[in-house]
Amino acid sequence: MVIAMGDRPWLLQDAKAQFSALVDAALSGQPQHVTRRGKAAVVVVSEADFARMSRGSRAAAPGFVDHLLAMPRGSVPTEPTKGARRGPVLRDVEFD
Repeated sequence: MVIAMGDRPWLLQDAKAQFSALVDAALSGQPQHVTRRGKAAVVVVSEADFARMSRGSRAAAPGFVDHLLAMPRGSVPTEPTKGARRGPVLRDVEFD
């Protein structure tokens, strides 16, 4: 039984038996959905589509340094606002 791309998800056993057809469909630009035990399991896409998606997700997410630099700067308020958490209370410690 050959499943035409786009008709419905592949059952895992069909995807294994017709792996070449699944790959050909993915290479033609159609993501191929595979189910396992009746639930969505994986999507097979071409290498070019995967690279494009990976570049897009990396470009959208800021790096760690950019995240830190985007944090607000300024003075710490002396009086806590209503509902705000208080910071730790520091005390003097003597070392003998």
